[in-house]
Amino acid sequence: VQLQASGGGLVQAGGSLRLSCAASGRTFSRLNMAWFRQAPGEEREFVAVISWGFGSMYGDSVKGRFTISRDNVKNTVYLEMNSLTPEDTAVYYCAARSSISGEFPYWGQGTEVTVSS
Repeated sequence: VQLQASGGGLVQAGGSLRLSCAASGRTFSRLNMAWFRQAPGEEREFVAVISWGFGSMYGDSVKGRFTISRDNVKNTVYLEMNSLTPEDTAVYYCAARSSISGEFPYWGQGTEVTVSS
């Protein structure tokens, strides 16, 4: 599975961004897709996951502000980010797995999000 993330950039606090992750190489509709992020000097943090059945879960720090979605025609997963704060500044990575749980073996290259105060 190849993953290509895009959509990062510089945004002011309170603003919004939408990240995209295009997948290829395997039947996208059967993949469970997720977003993680890693801020400078911090460990990687789980952001959100969406199953092939469209069920979703979110990390506590983004609940109510971020929305994960998928388009099985475009083979793309999205992360809509609203009410951004400087604490959301990080490199965002998309990831994929075939199983419903466990490690994510497939990772994109990351897209950088910077939120200015």
